[in-house]
Amino acid sequence: MTPSPELAAALEAAEAAARVIRECYARPLAVTVKADRSPVTEADVRAEQAIRAVLAARFPGHGFYGEETGRSGGGDSLWLVDPIDGTKAFVREYPLFSTQIALLRAGRLVLGVSSAPLYGELACAERGAGAWLNGRPLRVSDVATLEAAALSAGNLRTLASGPGWARYGAVVARVDRIRGYGDFLHYHLLAAGKIDAVLESDVNILDIAALVTIVEEAGGRFTALDGAPVGLGTTSVLAANPRLHAQLSRALG
Repeated sequence: MTPSPELAAALEAAEAAARVIRECYARPLAVTVKADRSPVTEADVRAEQAIRAVLAARFPGHGFYGEETGRSGGGDSLWLVDPIDGTKAFVREYPLFSTQIALLRAGRLVLGVSSAPLYGELACAERGAGAWLNGRPLRVSDVATLEAAALSAGNLRTLASGPGWARYGAVVARVDRIRGYGDFLHYHLLAAGKIDAVLESDVNILDIAALVTIVEEAGGRFTALDGAPVGLGTTSVLAANPRLHAQLSRALG
């Protein structure tokens, strides 16, 4: 895979963030709680600044929307960045956190980098160029029935408190395995064909934007729970190989 200048910059930015994360990991860091009750540390802010510096130097005309520093700039191209998706894991010193970098161009997600430096995985994808994990091509599974499928679910608070909970329970009773890998990991597993579907109901676009392109370039489908295309306001996920996505959409609809 020969990356475009944009993907090459995103990979460089992810490595700059990884250097900050490795330096800060397992060190005593002050934790601040934001208005949404999520934690933020020095590592989050410094990693985002490192990403922003790389991308701004390469593409000064692009907009930037970061978890910690907010949104700035305009034009048709917007970088979507979560420097540490999984700060709670980072603070508690288990390695299930990642850096997420995506590019939205003219309303369409066109590339994604998902870097988990302490877990040891780097996934990336670009429209028309496929998806890759640690340099190896990714492809979703060909599991064709819910009864044979492995489903990973996370962030289900909204679903649990709404009318869709009973339908979700019926799906759980049908699938072969139910897991909760969470965050970047279940999307990496999905794109690699090691699990077959992912369902979430409480997400932010910055958590998932990079993973959309990775899953879709691996042959999967990635939508909101109601089947709507992913956009800046998306807060839920139904991602799966194409045959299972259709079946899950019917079962959950």
